[in-house]
Order: sequence, then C-alpha cells, then structure tokens
Amino acid sequence: MRIETDLKLGFKDVMIRPKRSTLKSRAQVSLERNFKFLHSGASWSGVPIFAANMDTVGTFEMALVLAKEQIFTAVHKHYSVEEWQAFLSVLAPECLPYIAVSTGTGKNDAKKLNDILTLNPALQFICIDVANGYSEHFVEFLKQTRLQYPDKVIVAGNVVTGEMVEELLLAGADIIKVGIGPGSVCTTRVKTGVGYPQLSAIIECADAAHGLGGHIISDGGCVTPGDVAKAFGAGADFVMLGGMLAGHEESGGELVEIDGSSFKQFYGMSSTTAMNKHVGGVAEYRASEGKTVSIPFKGKVIHTLMDILGGLRSTCTYVGASRLKELTKRTTFIRVSEQENRIYNE
Repeated sequence: MRIETDLKLGFKDVMIRPKRSTLKSRAQVSLERNFKFLHSGASWSGVPIFAANMDTVGTFEMALVLAKEQIFTAVHKHYSVEEWQAFLSVLAPECLPYIAVSTGTGKNDAKKLNDILTLNPALQFICIDVANGYSEHFVEFLKQTRLQYPDKVIVAGNVVTGEMVEELLLAGADIIKVGIGPGSVCTTRVKTGVGYPQLSAIIECADAAHGLGGHIISDGGCVTPGDVAKAFGAGADFVMLGGMLAGHEESGGELVEIDGSSFKQFYGMSSTTAMNKHVGGVAEYRASEGKTVSIPFKGKVIHTLMDILGGLRSTCTYVGASRLKELTKRTTFIRVSEQENRIYNE
C-alpha cells in the first residue's frame, strides 16, 4: 500500500482565468481541428466532440445529425450487423469520417466488427471500449485489432494514468479514451472506490500521449459547456459527451410521460438496466456500476449542440484563442471553492 499526497482536481475545482484578447467576436473563433493519427497515418478534420457509445446516446439517429456538423458519434456496440447495413445504406459518404464502430473484447466481438467494416471499407474508426483498460486481455485484443486493421484509426480505453496511455499507444492505439468513474450515471467510484478526478487525468494522460505522438479523448464528467472548455483547456484532443447529449429526440431510451411532462430514460452501460437489456441480467459475480434515471425531454439535439459550441467559442474569446487548437496554450486554471451563484437554482 502507498499514498499519493499531491492534489488531484476535477472540473468543479477550477475556473479558467481570462486573458487579453484581440478577438472582436465569437464568430472569429474556429472550432475545427486537424489531426494526423499515430499508427494509421490517417488525417481527419472536424469539431473534436464525440457522442458517447452508450445505447441512449450513440445512436444511428444521433450520428446522422452530428455528422452533418462534422462531429463524431461512437455508435454503440449493440446494433446488429443487419441494422448497420440499413444505416449505411442511407448514410451520405461525406458523413463516414464522423462515425466510429464500437466493439467489446468478447469472443464474438472481433467477428462482428469485421462484418460491419466489410459492409463499407470506408468506415475508418474503431472504438474498443471496456470499463477497465488495465487488463492484459484488453491490451492483447488491441494488438490483434491493430494487426488486422493497420490502416484504421483505433480508439481504446478507458484508462486514467500516463503509463497506461503509453502502453496502449505502443500496443497500437491512435487515440486513448480517458476517464474512470466521472460520468453522471456511473457508480464505479461508489461501488469500487476506484477512479481519478477527471481534470488531473486529462492533464497527465495528454502529456503522456502527446509525447508519443498520440491523442486522447476526455470521456465523462462534463455537465456544462464550461466543463467541455476546461477539458480542452487541460489538453484533451477530443471530448466525449454522454449525459449532455441524452434525453433528446435522437437519443435512445424510452420516452415516458410523468405528471404531464415528457422524460427519457438514461442509464449507464454497467447498470442493471443495460445488463438486463443486453446480457440477460447482472452476473452473480459482479455488481451493477451504473444508475438509471429519467431526464426531462430536451427536444432536438441540434439546439443543445449549438449551445455547447457557442459556449466553447465564448471561452476562446475570453482567453484570446482564435482557434480551438490554441485554447490549451492560452489556459491558466485557478483553483476555486465556488463556481456559480445558485440562488435561483433551488
């Protein structure tokens, strides 16, 4: 046993300090990023935000809307090959760079992944997603996937420490998904005591990844557009959103009426709800590590998306960053004990 005594921070612990700016308008800010990936050698341009690969968020309907805005969707892994075939038949070719095919590491996952990628070889992104990215089995699956698909961009996670980021990059990943336990419907930290404050995880993992020419996705913990800005300011190349994109017309989850108001179901992918739906229940050797909640119906996702992007542009004007790429270089975090005046939020 050992104790690390240096302070680790989450989004609620900091704010971004404003700096002098020559920008006259938010309209002058470009949120587009251009990346070339470590192993695949592929290049990509777009707004580096991901819809999470949860079945209440990473839907085909979500992907169709977000791709038109040059934003990623990590499509969840529970669609069948036949459903993928139907989706790809209506997907415009220019939308393909903004679609990632998610997969687990089980016995049948590799075959299903190959079947989907065979439907359209132009699908470029693979997301290997497990809750615990520290297992040898996961690393071995990543290595085999890289050997099979040398020209694909591989996203792998989740981890929260620099040394594991380096191991996954060396094993063949292009982009590392960072985050254990920060999600709004994740209870891993409560059930297991395991986790890492998200802001510190981003800072440490980005440093490790960028030193090797890799990239990271901040996955989880964003509640407001300001949190998205903090994630980019801390060094994240991409930011993945779950709860912020849940509850919309394009989101998954059952739409229900409660006392005359509309709500949508939202749940973690390790919740009892998800495991009952996809694997026949919670195995006797494990515990549920996710919540199931009903959130107010938010309408079309494009309105929420514009609010997020508008907030991000505003952040850039406050620190003098004309491009999103410059935000991390223009960011100084200050530690705080309060974030907002909540007198009218009670």
